[in-house]
Amino acid sequence: MEQAQKIKYLTLALYVFGAIFIAGVPLMMMWVFPSGWSWMPRQPEYEQMIMGVYATLGVFLILAAKDPLAHLSLIWFTVWSSVVHGGIMLAQALADASEHANLVGDIPALLLVAAVLAYLTPRASSRTAAGG
Repeated sequence: MEQAQKIKYLTLALYVFGAIFIAGVPLMMMWVFPSGWSWMPRQPEYEQMIMGVYATLGVFLILAAKDPLAHLSLIWFTVWSSVVHGGIMLAQALADASEHANLVGDIPALLLVAAVLAYLTPRASSRTAAGG
C-alpha cells in the first residue's frame, strides 16, 4: 500500500479508535460484554479509572487524526501501550481461569488496535521521504 493511502486509512483508524475509546469501552465494560471487558469480580473504581484514561486517549486520537504526521509520538504511545496492556492482561487471563473471557474480549481488541496503527503509521524514514 502506498504511503498516501496508508495515511488516509490511518486518519480513519484514528477517528474510529478514538470514538471506540470514548464510547465503546464503557459500552462493552458496562452493558454489552462485561465479562470480556472488565475483571471479575467487578471493580467499579478500576473500571471508572480505565474508562477515564481511554476516553482521554480517544479525544487525543481524534485530534491527532486531523494531522497524523504531527502526532506520531501519540500514535506510537497508543501502539506500545496497547501491546503492553494487552500483554499483561494476557498473562493474567492465562494464569486466572476466572479471567478467560478477556481472551476473547479486550485483549484481542487492544492487540488489534496496536497492529492496525503500527501497520498504518509511517516510520521516521518514510515520513522524511514523504516530505513530512
